Amino acid sequence: MAAEDDIVEWFEAAAETAGAVQSQTLRRIIESNLGSEYLGRWLGGDLRVQDLSPAELESLFTSAVPLATHADLEPYIQRIAHGDASPVLTQQPITMLSLSSGTTGGRPKYVPFTRFSSQSTLEIFRLAAAYRSRVFPIRSGGRILEFIYSSKQFQTKGGLMAGTATTHYFASEEFKTKQRTTKCFTCSPFEVISAGDYQQSTYCHLLLGLLFHEEVEFVASTFAYSIVQALTAFEELWEELCEDMRQGTLSSKISMPTMRKAVVENLVPNPSLASKIERECEGLRRSGWCGLIPRVWPNAKYIYSIMTGSMQPYLRKLRHYAGEVPLVCAEYGSTESWIGVNLEPLNPPERVAFAVIPTFSYFEFIPLHKQRKQDSSSRLVTTDDDFEEGQPVPLCKVSVGQQYEIVLTTFTGLYRYRLGDVVEVAGFYKGTPQLTFVCRRKLVLTVNIDKNTERDLQLAVEKGSCLLSRTKAELVDFTSHAEVAHHPGHYVIYWEIKGEVEEGVLQDCCREMDAAFVDQGYVVSRKTSSIGPLELRIVDTGTFRKIMEHFIGNGTAMSQFKTPRCTTNQVLLTILDCCTVKRFWSTAYSP
Repeated sequence: MAAEDDIVEWFEAAAETAGAVQSQTLRRIIESNLGSEYLGRWLGGDLRVQDLSPAELESLFTSAVPLATHADLEPYIQRIAHGDASPVLTQQPITMLSLSSGTTGGRPKYVPFTRFSSQSTLEIFRLAAAYRSRVFPIRSGGRILEFIYSSKQFQTKGGLMAGTATTHYFASEEFKTKQRTTKCFTCSPFEVISAGDYQQSTYCHLLLGLLFHEEVEFVASTFAYSIVQALTAFEELWEELCEDMRQGTLSSKISMPTMRKAVVENLVPNPSLASKIERECEGLRRSGWCGLIPRVWPNAKYIYSIMTGSMQPYLRKLRHYAGEVPLVCAEYGSTESWIGVNLEPLNPPERVAFAVIPTFSYFEFIPLHKQRKQDSSSRLVTTDDDFEEGQPVPLCKVSVGQQYEIVLTTFTGLYRYRLGDVVEVAGFYKGTPQLTFVCRRKLVLTVNIDKNTERDLQLAVEKGSCLLSRTKAELVDFTSHAEVAHHPGHYVIYWEIKGEVEEGVLQDCCREMDAAFVDQGYVVSRKTSSIGPLELRIVDTGTFRKIMEHFIGNGTAMSQFKTPRCTTNQVLLTILDCCTVKRFWSTAYSP
């Protein structure tokens, strides 16, 4: 308990004086890396940091160093990847690179990874656990059913170790420390987490979770998608899992020797447990698997994962499995840096706000003012990317209710880096702002003058899929594509559905989605037929699993996978088009 009190006390003090702490953070970053080529280019190598007051240093830094995107820093990062050991971005050589998933921006990108990256991950996990334990006390010595997955690390041309950020963390001493010192232990040994085959790992996660089912204190994963994916697999695998428990054996489908050995060490024949789980599953199958988690893991107090942004479409299914078990949103971060912690775990994911941790990076915020336009019904509307930008402001100068794009300066060599995340300030915790995630800045759907973001797409899909409530069907997953090869261009939205739906209902779903896009450019273009009718394509069962397997086969870790909400990737479009079984066109704007 003392350790939990210590880290809470540390954060409370940092939050109280967040402005001063940010000044100290910036000073530490500059002092550590002033000898780097990039920082020296803008600040000069002979700068005497100690001679400047905090205000003077911040003013000099923000006026001399330009705002940057990943494209601006990519040439420097590529030099590092190719083996340049000189102080390019940081004073100390960077020996590891993180690989983003590539599902947001369309292709993976390298981001510097250092010991600080692992240390800050361990720190935020401890801090978040301390606040969660105040609301959800857990038994010491219990278990966590964690659906976490590592992928393979590889070497760049220059000999640097590269891999996803989660893979680096799972291989770090900090992760091993967490496993040794946490109140609860992960059900699965490291050999399951690091196997690199998500299907075999998922089977073993589930089997071990069942063996320790009464000890499981909470269910967790990096992203909500991974939990939904695992429990969907459970619906198909439960009989085989129960047979393994009954016999004390492990399915022959688990072929990786190290994982197999680690799991078998935990197995003994347990016919009574197998029969108990079978009875629960028989009942769950008849009821559509509603409340699976509390029925199978009766002592689970909550479900913990990232549930904002692109994970929100999975909340309905996750709540179906969770029953009355609360959903607790995990912390806010990116491959580049951790940003904020969830101090109020009882808040539902749709209302979660993250308190910025002022020691992790130096934060700036670009004010975004939405341009307000009128649609044909004289209703004022806004579009998520029609922003007018203000001048960046420091952390302590943000305003409640205002939206901003986050800018990071990190210990790992990113300076005034535009993250692309749009957030809104919900309030302050002591002196540090609390942020709600709004959307990614990048447009995902555009044909000509229309501008729609991932958030706009998600809202349209939610409105259209509500009509599925007329049936017993449900939306499994979705993505989209702006088809511009033929004139006029139009939006194509792909749905995978579980269950049978009449074509008339799907036609209505298509029309509702088309009408749900309120961007003025889209509305006008649809009315003048410069954008064609929205097309809804229904794809075959398992299509989005094929998409996931494509990304995993190209190096994305299961823990880091996010379904791309819009794609121009020809491989994915080929998968989607080959799996299309039905097509519908909107009549929302028919004369």
